Amino acid sequence: MPLVVERRGTGAAGPGDLVVVATGRGRARLERVLGRAGEIEAVLEGLLVERGARGEFEPHTTPEPSYEGRVDLRDLPTFTIDPETAKDFDDAISVRSEGDGLRAWVHIADVSYFVPAGSPLDRGAAARAFSTYVPGLVAPMLPPELADDACSLRPHVDRLCVTVEVPFDAALEPGKPTFYRSVIRSDERLSYGQVETMLAGREAPPPAVADGLRLAERLATELRQRRFARGALRIETGETVFAFDGRGGVESAMREREPQAHALVEELMILANEAVAGLLSSRRREALYRVHERPDPHAVELLLAKLADLEVPTPPAPRPGELGPAGAARLSAAVAERVTGYVERVGRGKEAFPALVLRALKQARYDPRNLGHSGLASPAYCHFTSPIRRYPDLVVHRALLRELGATDEPGPEDLGALAELTSAREREAAGIEYEADALCLAWLLETRLFELGWEAAFAGEITGVIGSGLFVRFEKVFEGYVPARRLAGDYFELNDVGTALVGRRGGGTFRLGDALEVRVVEIRKWEGKVELAPTIDPWRGRRARS
Repeated sequence: MPLVVERRGTGAAGPGDLVVVATGRGRARLERVLGRAGEIEAVLEGLLVERGARGEFEPHTTPEPSYEGRVDLRDLPTFTIDPETAKDFDDAISVRSEGDGLRAWVHIADVSYFVPAGSPLDRGAAARAFSTYVPGLVAPMLPPELADDACSLRPHVDRLCVTVEVPFDAALEPGKPTFYRSVIRSDERLSYGQVETMLAGREAPPPAVADGLRLAERLATELRQRRFARGALRIETGETVFAFDGRGGVESAMREREPQAHALVEELMILANEAVAGLLSSRRREALYRVHERPDPHAVELLLAKLADLEVPTPPAPRPGELGPAGAARLSAAVAERVTGYVERVGRGKEAFPALVLRALKQARYDPRNLGHSGLASPAYCHFTSPIRRYPDLVVHRALLRELGATDEPGPEDLGALAELTSAREREAAGIEYEADALCLAWLLETRLFELGWEAAFAGEITGVIGSGLFVRFEKVFEGYVPARRLAGDYFELNDVGTALVGRRGGGTFRLGDALEVRVVEIRKWEGKVELAPTIDPWRGRRARS
């Protein structure tokens, strides 16, 4: 809705600028100029502001670091691995040989030292619950002087941590973990891209961390194999990475599969998270556990029916009503394994079929009770390794430190309410991030069509079907919607298992995973939505008309 702002209050704003305006009592006040409305960076900043992710931080002070009572690990070779653009380094890794085995340390920023429980900043961080990331920008949970500096495990400076130390024998079987406050000094700040080239042998790692990186890869590979062997889900969804052109546009978008370097970090973080959750749950301590409950048996039975309808091989299905929650968890892991192998081998349904498996599962969330994590096949799990950007991790840090006798700060008064709040905020942040990606893709697609022409045809894959139409992924990163009214030659209805639109008269079918050539009809750029139409009537083999 257009608002009128008195000229004396407009400052440097001009026509075409995207601005933040405060309203009340019939007046409007311009608070901030975000940039030109046609520039994607300004639009993404506006999204963060509009969705409430961007705001002022509460009053706070940054205490001077104290090393008293901490284990001094500054001489231990240590490194961080993060995205190229990261500034907030939550975690660092050390691994070294020890006899026939090895010993691993996972160091996590001691945010609880800098954010006292119950302080105004702590209450504000609890309300925000997460840092929200959109391409090129972040709305941090904590102020930059903490998130990017005092708490961040930057290289060559002393930093306060909480460390999880785990010995491994010659067979890489873990021993009893120990936990303590520490002080470290990271030797190297590595990016995922750098580590990927190092692990592939195309670049030599820095001498100070070369042995540690090699041992970390060996350990992570073994941990990953064991995790899948015990029944963890194997599903890769990938991530879209954007590059901007410096002129307010989006230059490129690329779908990245999980790099080996990311898997290395992930496995060691899972190791630390399980170790902390195992200690707290074994002593029946309340914390915010990360729980992923076993799937509903009926949902898994429906998944099997959907995959059978799509002619995707699956493990044998039990008789109706015989599948319990434990069996549903085991079966869903086996199905995920089969689907992953099928799409890699056949090439059909690369986008649609893994998503179908994920939708059959329950959503992970936070809970004061340890209910296990089905997706990881873990009996006890929590989030401990990212306290700079996730409030549940900070709660877990305080619970661990209380258990170790290192702090007497009380826990939250109502952990149940906090679990519900953080779970809801996580979904909200994910929604903002999804919307930001959609906006960037709409910006990029408009540029592509300006170059190629609006009649350009794109090979796509049907990734979703609903009664009113189809969702199609094309060019690996773009996605759009084909309304059923644009499917010529018949009246199409959703089939019984929700895997296809089927023609009422001719029986023509549009199934999940099917290839479909499309063209762009409309881009609603400010909504991040794209409408598509098939380029060819598949039942008559002729070019479709608008």
